[in-house]
Amino acid sequence: MVYKGFDNLGGFKKIFGFQPNTKAAVLIFGLFHGFGLASKLHDFKFGKEGLVTNLIGFNIGVEIGQFLALILVLVVISLLRYSDSFKRFSTLTNTLLMASGFLLIGYQLTGHFLR
Repeated sequence: MVYKGFDNLGGFKKIFGFQPNTKAAVLIFGLFHGFGLASKLHDFKFGKEGLVTNLIGFNIGVEIGQFLALILVLVVISLLRYSDSFKRFSTLTNTLLMASGFLLIGYQLTGHFLR
C-alpha cells in the first residue's frame, strides 16, 4: 500500500529520479501476497478429503471478489477523472493509502514482537 501510494504520487521520479518497472513490482508484490495468504490458510481446518476442491473454491472466490471490486473502482475513478477536483481527490486518497499502509505495518510488527 505504501509503495503504490508513493508510486501514484510520483515519489519515485521526484525523489529518486526513476520509475520502477510496474510489471516487476506487480509480480513481486503478488508473490509475497500469495505466500502470505497461503500461510493464513493453515489456520483453517481443512480436512485431507476435499482439500484441492476447497483451495480452488477459495481462490476462485477471492479472484471474483477482486474482479468485482476492480470494476467498481474503475467505474468510480473513470467518472471522477473528468471532474475539477480529481487531482485533489487523487492526492488525498494516495496519501491515505500510504498512511494506512504504515499503520498496517506498525500493527503487524507490534503483533509480531509482542506475542
